[in-house]
Amino acid sequence: MSLAQQVGQVFMVGTTAGAAQPITLGLISSQHLANVFLSGRSRLGVTGTAAVVAKLRAAVPPGGAGRVPLFVATDQEGGQVQVLQGPGFDTMPSGVQQGVLSSAALEQASTRWGAQLTAAGVNLDLAPVVDLVGTPTAALSNPPIGAFQRELGFSAPAVIGHADAFRTGLSSAGVQTVLKHFPGLGFVTANTDTTAGVTDTAVTAAGADVGIYEHEIAAGARNIMVSSAIYGRIDPSGPAVFSHSIVTGLLRDRLHFSGLILTDDLSGAVQVQYLAPGDRAVDAIEAGV
Repeated sequence: MSLAQQVGQVFMVGTTAGAAQPITLGLISSQHLANVFLSGRSRLGVTGTAAVVAKLRAAVPPGGAGRVPLFVATDQEGGQVQVLQGPGFDTMPSGVQQGVLSSAALEQASTRWGAQLTAAGVNLDLAPVVDLVGTPTAALSNPPIGAFQRELGFSAPAVIGHADAFRTGLSSAGVQTVLKHFPGLGFVTANTDTTAGVTDTAVTAAGADVGIYEHEIAAGARNIMVSSAIYGRIDPSGPAVFSHSIVTGLLRDRLHFSGLILTDDLSGAVQVQYLAPGDRAVDAIEAGV
C-alpha cells in the first residue's frame, strides 16, 4: 500500500446508520478510509441496513487497500445501546439483563444476534462492555455504564463469564467483538461524552478491572477499546487513549495484547475537545493505538 492507503487503514469514521452519506462514500473512495461506524439509531431492519452497507463497500477503490475488507462497526450492546433495530433485528436485553442469563443461554442468543449483524453486512460489534461496576447502588452514580444498565455483572467472574459467552456467540456467526472500555469505566462519576476532565481514582494496573482484560486476552480476545477517562492511579497526565504507559506499557507490554486497539470516541466527546482533531489522532497513535 501507499502511505496514504496505510493512513486510511488507521481511521474509523462515524456515519449515520440510516443512509450511505456522500461525505462518507467520498472518504472511502478518495482517502482510502477502511473503517466505518454506523451511529445513531436506525429502524431500517436487516435488509435496509444491508443495502446501506453495500453502498459503503462499493465505494472501496480497487488496488492494495481494496484487498482489505472494510470494517463496518456499530454499537449493538443491548438495552438502551442498540443502534440497529427494525425488522430482522431482535430487541436485545440490557447488559444487566444479559448478566442474569446462563452463559449457555447468552451464547445462544448472541449467536442469533451475530447472524443478524452478518446478514446486515456488519462485521465488528463494539461490544461487550466489560467495565466492572461494584454494586447496583454504585451503578446509580456511574453515568456512562451503570446509569444505562450496560454492565454484565457486579463481580469480575460474572463479567468474564458473560463476556466470554457474548464473544463466542458473535464470533461463531462471523462477527468480531470489541471489549471496552480499558482499563475500566465502572467507577467514574461523569461521562466522557458530555463532560471534560473525567478522572477515575479507583482503577489500578493490578486491580480486578484490568484483571478482566487479562483473562479475556488469554482467552483469545482480538480487539480492545481504550477509554478517554484519566486514570489517576495509573497515569494522571491525560486521557488513557493518549497515554503511552497505559496503551503500550500496560495493555501491550504487561498484558501481552497483540490485537487491534481502538479508541473511544475522539470526535464529539467533550473530554477530548481541548485538543485539535489532528492532535488527537497523532497523540493516540503515538500512545500505541
